Amino acid sequence: MTRRLTWTLLALTSVLLVLAVVPLAVLMTARERVAFRDDQRAATRVIASAAEEHLSDRKPPTGMRRELNAAARAGDCAAVYDASARLVASTPCSAARGEEAEELVEDVVAGHEPEPPEDEGRLLTAEPAGEVRQPVGAVVLARSAAPLDARIAAIWGWSAAIGVAGLAASVLLSFRLARWVSRPLSALDSTARKLGEGALDKRADVSGGPPEVRRLAATFNTMAARTEALVHGHRAVIADVSHQLRTPLAALRLRLDVLGTGAEGDTAAELDAAQEEVARLSRLVDGLLAVARAEQATPRPTAVRADEVVTERVAAWSPVAEERGVRLSASAGPALTASLGSGHLEQILDNLIANALDAVPDGGNVTVGHQVVEGSAQVWVRDDGPGMTDEAKAVAFRRFGNPEAKGTGLGLAIVHRLLTANGGGARLADTPGGGLTVVMRLPLWAGER
Repeated sequence: MTRRLTWTLLALTSVLLVLAVVPLAVLMTARERVAFRDDQRAATRVIASAAEEHLSDRKPPTGMRRELNAAARAGDCAAVYDASARLVASTPCSAARGEEAEELVEDVVAGHEPEPPEDEGRLLTAEPAGEVRQPVGAVVLARSAAPLDARIAAIWGWSAAIGVAGLAASVLLSFRLARWVSRPLSALDSTARKLGEGALDKRADVSGGPPEVRRLAATFNTMAARTEALVHGHRAVIADVSHQLRTPLAALRLRLDVLGTGAEGDTAAELDAAQEEVARLSRLVDGLLAVARAEQATPRPTAVRADEVVTERVAAWSPVAEERGVRLSASAGPALTASLGSGHLEQILDNLIANALDAVPDGGNVTVGHQVVEGSAQVWVRDDGPGMTDEAKAVAFRRFGNPEAKGTGLGLAIVHRLLTANGGGARLADTPGGGLTVVMRLPLWAGER
Protein backbone atom coordinates (compact mmCIF):
# COMPACT_ATOMS: atom_id res chain seq x y z
CA MET A 1 0.00 0.00 0.00
CA THR A 2 2.89 2.36 0.78
CA ARG A 3 4.31 1.81 -2.69
CA ARG A 4 0.97 2.41 -4.41
CA LEU A 5 0.29 5.61 -2.47
CA THR A 6 3.82 6.88 -3.09
CA TRP A 7 3.67 6.22 -6.84
CA THR A 8 0.20 7.76 -7.10
CA LEU A 9 1.22 10.96 -5.30
CA LEU A 10 4.49 11.07 -7.23
CA ALA A 11 2.71 10.74 -10.57
CA LEU A 12 0.24 13.47 -9.60
CA THR A 13 3.05 15.79 -8.49
CA SER A 14 5.02 15.10 -11.68
CA VAL A 15 2.04 16.01 -13.83
CA LEU A 16 1.49 19.23 -11.86
CA LEU A 17 5.18 20.16 -12.11
CA VAL A 18 5.22 19.55 -15.86
CA LEU A 19 2.05 21.59 -16.33
CA ALA A 20 3.49 24.45 -14.26
CA VAL A 21 7.21 24.51 -15.09
CA VAL A 22 7.23 23.76 -18.82
CA PRO A 23 4.75 26.49 -19.86
CA LEU A 24 6.58 28.98 -17.63
CA ALA A 25 9.92 28.08 -19.22
CA VAL A 26 8.42 28.37 -22.71
CA LEU A 27 6.96 31.79 -21.85
CA MET A 28 10.25 33.05 -20.42
CA THR A 29 12.13 31.74 -23.48
CA ALA A 30 9.78 33.60 -25.79
CA ARG A 31 10.23 36.79 -23.78
CA GLU A 32 14.00 36.48 -23.91
CA ARG A 33 13.90 36.09 -27.69
CA VAL A 34 11.63 39.13 -28.05
CA ALA A 35 13.82 41.21 -25.70
CA PHE A 36 16.96 40.17 -27.58
CA ARG A 37 15.38 41.12 -30.91
CA ASP A 38 14.13 44.43 -29.57
CA ASP A 39 17.55 45.32 -28.18
CA GLN A 40 19.21 44.41 -31.49
CA ARG A 41 16.69 46.46 -33.48
CA ALA A 42 17.24 49.44 -31.11
CA ALA A 43 20.99 49.24 -31.71
CA THR A 44 20.32 49.06 -35.47
CA ARG A 45 18.07 52.14 -35.33
CA VAL A 46 20.82 54.13 -33.57
CA ILE A 47 23.23 53.42 -36.44
CA ALA A 48 20.45 54.11 -38.97
CA SER A 49 19.80 57.52 -37.41
CA ALA A 50 23.47 58.46 -37.71
CA ALA A 51 23.59 57.10 -41.28
CA GLU A 52 20.58 59.20 -42.27
CA GLU A 53 22.42 62.40 -41.34
CA HIS A 54 25.24 61.41 -43.70
CA LEU A 55 23.12 60.05 -46.57
CA SER A 56 20.30 62.55 -46.48
CA ASP A 57 21.79 65.74 -45.05
CA ARG A 58 25.25 65.20 -46.56
CA LYS A 59 26.93 65.64 -43.22
CA PRO A 60 30.35 64.18 -42.57
CA PRO A 61 30.29 60.43 -41.76
CA THR A 62 31.88 61.06 -38.36
CA GLY A 63 28.76 60.21 -36.32
CA MET A 64 28.08 57.14 -38.48
CA ARG A 65 31.65 55.90 -38.07
CA ARG A 66 31.46 56.44 -34.32
CA GLU A 67 28.32 54.27 -34.04
CA LEU A 68 29.83 51.57 -36.24
CA ASN A 69 32.93 51.47 -34.04
CA ALA A 70 30.75 51.24 -30.93
CA ALA A 71 28.89 48.31 -32.50
CA ALA A 72 32.20 46.65 -33.35
CA ARG A 73 33.42 47.03 -29.76
CA ALA A 74 30.16 45.45 -28.57
CA GLY A 75 30.88 42.45 -30.79
CA ASP A 76 28.29 43.25 -33.45
CA CYS A 77 28.76 43.42 -37.18
CA ALA A 78 27.07 46.32 -39.02
CA ALA A 79 26.93 47.68 -42.56
CA VAL A 80 25.38 50.82 -44.05
CA TYR A 81 23.89 50.79 -47.55
CA ASP A 82 22.55 53.66 -49.64
CA ALA A 83 19.22 53.77 -51.48
CA SER A 84 20.65 51.82 -54.42
CA ALA A 85 21.73 48.96 -52.06
CA ARG A 86 25.39 49.91 -52.44
CA LEU A 87 27.67 49.41 -49.42
CA VAL A 88 28.67 52.71 -47.89
CA ALA A 89 30.47 51.72 -44.68
CA SER A 90 30.78 48.72 -42.37
CA THR A 91 32.55 47.23 -39.40
CA PRO A 92 35.61 45.07 -40.04
CA CYS A 93 33.68 41.79 -39.81
CA SER A 94 31.76 40.65 -42.86
CA ALA A 95 28.70 39.06 -41.19
CA ALA A 96 26.55 42.08 -42.13
CA ARG A 97 27.57 41.78 -45.78
CA GLY A 98 26.65 39.14 -48.29
CA GLU A 99 23.69 37.81 -50.19
CA GLU A 100 21.32 37.56 -47.18
CA ALA A 101 22.21 41.10 -46.08
CA GLU A 102 21.65 42.40 -49.63
CA GLU A 103 18.25 40.72 -49.78
CA LEU A 104 17.28 42.42 -46.50
CA VAL A 105 18.50 45.79 -47.85
CA GLU A 106 16.46 45.39 -51.04
CA ASP A 107 13.31 44.69 -48.96
CA VAL A 108 13.94 47.71 -46.74
CA VAL A 109 14.71 50.08 -49.63
CA ALA A 110 11.53 48.88 -51.37
CA GLY A 111 9.53 49.82 -48.26
CA HIS A 112 8.80 46.23 -47.19
CA GLU A 113 9.09 44.66 -43.75
CA PRO A 114 12.02 42.23 -43.95
CA GLU A 115 12.12 38.79 -42.38
CA PRO A 116 15.57 38.55 -40.78
CA PRO A 117 17.16 35.08 -41.01
CA GLU A 118 19.51 33.43 -38.55
CA ASP A 119 22.89 32.82 -40.13
CA GLU A 120 25.31 30.39 -38.43
CA GLY A 121 24.48 31.42 -34.87
CA ARG A 122 24.01 35.12 -35.70
CA LEU A 123 20.77 37.11 -35.89
CA LEU A 124 20.39 39.67 -38.68
CA THR A 125 18.21 42.78 -38.48
CA ALA A 126 17.71 45.53 -41.04
CA GLU A 127 16.34 49.03 -40.43
CA PRO A 128 15.68 51.87 -42.91
CA ALA A 129 17.70 55.11 -42.75
CA GLY A 130 15.12 57.87 -42.98
CA GLU A 131 11.45 57.39 -43.71
CA VAL A 132 10.17 53.87 -43.92
CA ARG A 133 8.46 54.25 -47.30
CA GLN A 134 11.21 56.34 -48.92
CA PRO A 135 14.42 55.46 -47.11
CA VAL A 136 17.72 56.97 -48.13
CA GLY A 137 19.50 53.81 -47.18
CA ALA A 138 19.49 50.82 -44.86
CA VAL A 139 21.52 49.44 -42.00
CA VAL A 140 22.10 45.72 -41.41
CA LEU A 141 23.32 44.53 -38.01
CA ALA A 142 24.45 40.98 -37.25
CA ARG A 143 24.67 39.92 -33.62
CA SER A 144 25.82 36.63 -32.15
CA ALA A 145 23.00 34.47 -30.72
CA ALA A 146 25.31 32.95 -28.09
CA PRO A 147 24.18 35.27 -25.25
CA LEU A 148 20.54 34.50 -26.10
CA ASP A 149 21.23 30.76 -26.21
CA ALA A 150 23.04 31.00 -22.86
CA ARG A 151 20.11 32.78 -21.24
CA ILE A 152 17.64 30.28 -22.70
CA ALA A 153 19.81 27.39 -21.48
CA ALA A 154 19.91 28.99 -18.03
CA ILE A 155 16.11 29.34 -18.03
CA TRP A 156 15.62 25.68 -18.89
CA GLY A 157 18.37 24.62 -16.50
CA TRP A 158 16.79 26.46 -13.59
CA SER A 159 13.39 25.13 -14.61
CA ALA A 160 14.76 21.58 -14.63
CA ALA A 161 16.45 22.14 -11.26
CA ILE A 162 13.21 23.46 -9.79
CA GLY A 163 11.34 20.48 -11.23
CA VAL A 164 13.89 17.98 -9.85
CA ALA A 165 13.85 19.67 -6.44
CA GLY A 166 10.07 19.68 -6.42
CA LEU A 167 10.04 16.04 -7.47
CA ALA A 168 12.54 15.10 -4.74
CA ALA A 169 10.47 16.95 -2.16
CA SER A 170 7.37 15.22 -3.51
CA VAL A 171 9.05 11.80 -3.19
CA LEU A 172 9.98 12.51 0.42
CA LEU A 173 6.59 13.91 1.36
CA SER A 174 4.73 11.20 -0.55
CA PHE A 175 6.71 8.47 1.17
CA ARG A 176 6.19 10.03 4.59
CA LEU A 177 2.48 10.50 3.93
CA ALA A 178 2.09 6.98 2.58
CA ARG A 179 3.91 5.53 5.59
CA TRP A 180 1.79 7.65 7.92
CA VAL A 181 -1.36 6.23 6.37
CA SER A 182 -0.28 2.67 5.59
CA ARG A 183 1.78 1.78 8.67
CA PRO A 184 -1.20 1.67 11.08
CA LEU A 185 -3.24 -0.17 8.43
CA SER A 186 -0.46 -2.74 8.03
CA ALA A 187 -0.28 -3.13 11.80
CA LEU A 188 -4.06 -3.52 11.91
CA ASP A 189 -3.89 -6.16 9.17
CA SER A 190 -1.18 -8.05 11.06
CA THR A 191 -3.21 -7.91 14.28
CA ALA A 192 -6.36 -9.10 12.48
CA ARG A 193 -4.42 -12.00 10.96
CA LYS A 194 -3.05 -13.04 14.37
CA LEU A 195 -6.51 -12.74 15.87
CA GLY A 196 -7.87 -14.95 13.12
CA GLU A 197 -5.13 -17.49 13.86
CA GLY A 198 -6.31 -17.77 17.45
CA ALA A 199 -4.31 -15.12 19.34
CA LEU A 200 -7.41 -13.59 20.91
CA ASP A 201 -5.44 -11.22 23.15
CA LYS A 202 -3.96 -9.24 20.25
CA ARG A 203 -5.02 -5.59 19.96
CA ALA A 204 -4.31 -2.88 17.38
CA ASP A 205 -2.34 0.29 18.10
CA VAL A 206 -4.64 3.33 18.22
CA SER A 207 -1.96 6.00 18.63
CA GLY A 208 -0.81 6.54 15.03
CA GLY A 209 -2.19 7.39 11.62
CA PRO A 210 -5.10 9.51 10.41
CA PRO A 211 -8.13 9.95 12.68
CA GLU A 212 -10.20 7.57 10.53
CA VAL A 213 -7.60 4.82 10.91
CA ARG A 214 -7.40 5.39 14.67
CA ARG A 215 -11.18 5.10 14.95
CA LEU A 216 -11.05 1.91 12.87
CA ALA A 217 -8.37 0.47 15.18
CA ALA A 218 -10.44 1.38 18.26
CA THR A 219 -13.52 -0.28 16.75
CA PHE A 220 -11.45 -3.34 15.89
CA ASN A 221 -10.16 -3.55 19.47
CA THR A 222 -13.73 -3.38 20.79
CA MET A 223 -14.76 -6.17 18.43
CA ALA A 224 -11.71 -8.26 19.38
CA ALA A 225 -12.45 -7.83 23.09
CA ARG A 226 -16.05 -8.93 22.63
CA THR A 227 -14.95 -11.87 20.50
CA GLU A 228 -12.42 -12.91 23.13
CA ALA A 229 -15.04 -12.69 25.89
CA LEU A 230 -17.52 -14.65 23.78
CA VAL A 231 -15.05 -17.41 22.90
CA HIS A 232 -13.79 -17.71 26.46
CA GLY A 233 -17.39 -17.84 27.68
CA HIS A 234 -18.22 -20.63 25.25
CA ARG A 235 -15.12 -22.53 26.22
CA ALA A 236 -16.05 -22.19 29.87
CA VAL A 237 -19.55 -23.48 29.09
CA ILE A 238 -18.13 -26.43 27.20
CA ALA A 239 -15.78 -27.25 30.05
CA ASP A 240 -18.62 -26.99 32.58
CA VAL A 241 -20.94 -29.12 30.45
CA SER A 242 -18.21 -31.67 29.88
CA HIS A 243 -17.60 -31.97 33.63
CA GLN A 244 -21.21 -31.69 34.79
CA LEU A 245 -22.55 -34.28 32.31
CA ARG A 246 -19.75 -36.80 32.13
CA THR A 247 -19.40 -37.14 35.88
CA PRO A 248 -23.03 -38.17 36.58
CA LEU A 249 -23.05 -40.37 33.46
CA ALA A 250 -19.98 -42.22 34.70
CA ALA A 251 -21.56 -42.57 38.15
CA LEU A 252 -24.82 -43.83 36.59
CA ARG A 253 -22.93 -46.40 34.52
CA LEU A 254 -21.13 -47.68 37.63
CA ARG A 255 -24.43 -47.98 39.54
CA LEU A 256 -25.96 -49.89 36.64
CA ASP A 257 -22.95 -52.19 36.57
CA VAL A 258 -23.37 -52.82 40.29
CA LEU A 259 -27.10 -53.51 39.91
CA GLY A 260 -26.53 -55.80 36.94
CA THR A 261 -24.06 -57.98 38.81
CA GLY A 262 -26.68 -60.20 40.43
CA ALA A 263 -29.65 -59.45 38.16
CA GLU A 264 -31.38 -62.20 36.17
CA GLY A 265 -34.13 -62.48 33.61
CA ASP A 266 -36.13 -59.40 32.68
CA THR A 267 -34.27 -57.27 35.20
CA ALA A 268 -30.91 -58.06 33.59
CA ALA A 269 -32.33 -57.27 30.16
CA GLU A 270 -33.67 -53.93 31.34
CA LEU A 271 -30.38 -53.08 32.98
CA ASP A 272 -28.50 -53.97 29.76
CA ALA A 273 -30.86 -51.71 27.79
CA ALA A 274 -30.26 -48.93 30.31
CA GLN A 275 -26.52 -49.43 29.93
CA GLU A 276 -26.86 -49.06 26.13
CA GLU A 277 -28.89 -45.87 26.54
CA VAL A 278 -26.28 -44.44 28.90
CA ALA A 279 -23.54 -45.36 26.43
CA ARG A 280 -25.54 -43.72 23.57
CA LEU A 281 -26.05 -40.64 25.72
CA SER A 282 -22.31 -40.49 26.44
CA ARG A 283 -21.55 -40.70 22.71
CA LEU A 284 -24.11 -37.98 22.04
CA VAL A 285 -22.57 -35.70 24.66
CA ASP A 286 -19.09 -36.33 23.26
CA GLY A 287 -20.37 -35.57 19.75
CA LEU A 288 -22.03 -32.32 20.80
CA LEU A 289 -18.89 -31.23 22.61
CA ALA A 290 -16.83 -32.10 19.53
CA VAL A 291 -19.11 -29.99 17.32
CA ALA A 292 -18.90 -27.10 19.78
CA ARG A 293 -15.11 -27.29 19.80
CA ALA A 294 -15.04 -27.42 16.00
CA GLU A 295 -17.28 -24.36 15.77
CA GLN A 296 -14.93 -22.44 18.04
CA ALA A 297 -11.79 -23.64 16.32
CA THR A 298 -9.39 -20.85 15.43
CA PRO A 299 -6.63 -22.91 13.81
CA ARG A 300 -3.09 -21.77 13.21
CA PRO A 301 -2.31 -23.01 9.68
CA THR A 302 0.53 -25.50 9.47
CA ALA A 303 1.98 -27.54 6.62
CA VAL A 304 0.20 -30.93 6.66
CA ARG A 305 1.29 -33.75 4.34
CA ALA A 306 -2.17 -34.85 3.25
CA ASP A 307 -0.88 -37.95 1.43
CA GLU A 308 0.91 -39.17 4.57
CA VAL A 309 -2.12 -38.50 6.79
CA VAL A 310 -4.39 -40.45 4.38
CA THR A 311 -2.03 -43.43 4.43
CA GLU A 312 -1.71 -43.27 8.23
CA ARG A 313 -5.47 -43.10 8.93
CA VAL A 314 -6.22 -45.89 6.48
CA ALA A 315 -3.64 -48.07 8.27
CA ALA A 316 -5.11 -47.14 11.67
CA TRP A 317 -8.69 -48.04 10.65
CA SER A 318 -7.79 -51.18 8.68
CA PRO A 319 -8.21 -53.56 11.70
CA VAL A 320 -11.70 -52.17 12.34
CA ALA A 321 -12.56 -52.55 8.64
CA GLU A 322 -11.30 -56.16 8.58
CA GLU A 323 -13.32 -56.98 11.69
CA ARG A 324 -16.48 -55.72 9.91
CA GLY A 325 -15.64 -57.44 6.63
CA VAL A 326 -15.07 -54.18 4.72
CA ARG A 327 -12.14 -53.51 2.37
CA LEU A 328 -10.52 -50.18 3.27
CA SER A 329 -7.84 -48.85 0.91
CA ALA A 330 -5.97 -45.67 -0.04
CA SER A 331 -5.90 -44.52 -3.66
CA ALA A 332 -2.52 -43.56 -5.10
CA GLY A 333 -1.91 -39.83 -5.46
CA PRO A 334 0.82 -37.19 -5.59
CA ALA A 335 2.73 -35.81 -2.63
CA LEU A 336 0.47 -33.08 -1.28
CA THR A 337 0.93 -30.43 1.42
CA ALA A 338 -2.21 -28.69 2.69
CA SER A 339 -2.65 -25.71 5.01
CA LEU A 340 -4.60 -26.87 8.09
CA GLY A 341 -4.68 -26.70 11.83
CA SER A 342 -2.64 -29.33 13.60
CA GLY A 343 -4.57 -32.62 13.92
CA HIS A 344 -7.65 -31.40 12.04
CA LEU A 345 -7.22 -33.57 8.95
CA GLU A 346 -6.84 -36.65 11.17
CA GLN A 347 -10.06 -35.78 13.00
CA ILE A 348 -11.89 -35.15 9.71
CA LEU A 349 -10.79 -38.45 8.19
CA ASP A 350 -11.59 -40.38 11.39
CA ASN A 351 -15.18 -39.11 11.31
CA LEU A 352 -15.64 -39.82 7.61
CA ILE A 353 -14.07 -43.28 7.71
CA ALA A 354 -16.12 -44.19 10.79
CA ASN A 355 -19.33 -43.07 9.04
CA ALA A 356 -18.40 -45.00 5.90
CA LEU A 357 -17.64 -48.19 7.82
CA ASP A 358 -20.98 -47.90 9.63
CA ALA A 359 -22.83 -47.42 6.34
CA VAL A 360 -21.16 -50.09 4.20
CA PRO A 361 -22.40 -53.70 4.57
CA ASP A 362 -20.14 -56.73 4.78
CA GLY A 363 -18.06 -57.16 1.65
CA GLY A 364 -18.23 -53.46 0.79
CA ASN A 365 -15.42 -51.09 -0.11
CA VAL A 366 -14.23 -47.78 1.27
CA THR A 367 -11.53 -45.81 -0.60
CA VAL A 368 -9.68 -42.70 0.53
CA GLY A 369 -7.81 -40.63 -2.05
CA HIS A 370 -6.27 -37.23 -2.72
CA GLN A 371 -5.22 -35.01 -5.64
CA VAL A 372 -4.68 -31.37 -6.68
CA VAL A 373 -7.61 -29.73 -8.48
CA GLU A 374 -7.63 -26.08 -9.67
CA GLY A 375 -5.04 -24.87 -7.19
CA SER A 376 -6.58 -26.61 -4.15
CA ALA A 377 -5.97 -29.88 -2.36
CA GLN A 378 -8.81 -32.37 -2.76
CA VAL A 379 -9.34 -35.35 -0.46
CA TRP A 380 -12.25 -37.75 -0.82
CA VAL A 381 -13.75 -40.73 1.00
CA ARG A 382 -15.75 -43.01 -1.29
CA ASP A 383 -17.92 -45.98 -0.30
CA ASP A 384 -20.29 -48.31 -2.14
CA GLY A 385 -22.94 -48.36 0.57
CA PRO A 386 -26.62 -47.39 0.30
CA GLY A 387 -25.79 -43.71 -0.31
CA MET A 388 -28.06 -40.75 0.49
CA THR A 389 -31.13 -39.22 -1.01
CA ASP A 390 -30.95 -35.66 -2.35
CA GLU A 391 -33.01 -34.44 0.60
CA ALA A 392 -30.62 -36.05 3.07
CA LYS A 393 -27.59 -34.56 1.28
CA ALA A 394 -29.07 -31.08 1.54
CA VAL A 395 -29.13 -31.22 5.35
CA ALA A 396 -26.33 -33.71 6.01
CA PHE A 397 -23.88 -31.11 7.34
CA ARG A 398 -26.31 -29.82 9.95
CA ARG A 399 -26.51 -31.18 13.47
CA PHE A 400 -28.73 -34.25 13.44
CA GLY A 401 -29.44 -33.39 9.79
CA ASN A 402 -29.75 -37.01 8.66
CA PRO A 403 -32.48 -38.78 10.66
CA GLU A 404 -31.46 -42.10 9.10
CA ALA A 405 -27.90 -41.95 10.46
CA LYS A 406 -26.87 -44.96 12.47
CA GLY A 407 -24.68 -42.97 14.86
CA THR A 408 -25.21 -39.62 16.56
CA GLY A 409 -25.70 -37.75 13.30
CA LEU A 410 -22.92 -35.31 14.24
CA GLY A 411 -19.95 -36.67 12.25
CA LEU A 412 -20.55 -34.67 9.07
CA ALA A 413 -21.35 -31.56 11.13
CA ILE A 414 -17.95 -31.82 12.81
CA VAL A 415 -16.26 -32.34 9.43
CA HIS A 416 -17.99 -29.31 7.94
CA ARG A 417 -17.12 -27.04 10.88
CA LEU A 418 -13.44 -28.04 10.82
CA LEU A 419 -13.18 -27.58 7.05
CA THR A 420 -14.79 -24.13 7.01
CA ALA A 421 -12.65 -23.02 9.96
CA ASN A 422 -9.58 -23.87 7.85
CA GLY A 423 -10.83 -22.10 4.74
CA GLY A 424 -12.00 -25.24 2.95
CA GLY A 425 -15.30 -26.87 2.14
CA ALA A 426 -17.04 -30.17 1.50
CA ARG A 427 -19.72 -31.59 -0.79
CA LEU A 428 -21.52 -34.90 -1.15
CA ALA A 429 -21.72 -36.79 -4.42
CA ASP A 430 -23.03 -40.16 -5.57
CA THR A 431 -20.47 -42.91 -6.08
CA PRO A 432 -20.67 -44.40 -9.60
CA GLY A 433 -22.49 -47.70 -9.21
CA GLY A 434 -24.01 -46.73 -5.87
CA GLY A 435 -22.80 -45.28 -2.62
CA LEU A 436 -21.67 -41.92 -1.29
CA THR A 437 -18.53 -39.87 -1.91
CA VAL A 438 -17.51 -37.03 0.41
CA VAL A 439 -15.27 -34.61 -1.48
CA MET A 440 -13.25 -32.12 0.61
CA ARG A 441 -11.48 -29.02 -0.68
CA LEU A 442 -8.47 -27.86 1.35
CA PRO A 443 -6.17 -24.85 0.86
CA LEU A 444 -2.71 -25.70 -0.37
CA TRP A 445 0.32 -24.71 1.65
CA ALA A 446 2.00 -21.57 0.29
CA GLY A 447 4.94 -23.48 -1.15
CA GLU A 448 2.63 -25.80 -3.11
CA ARG A 449 0.61 -23.08 -4.90
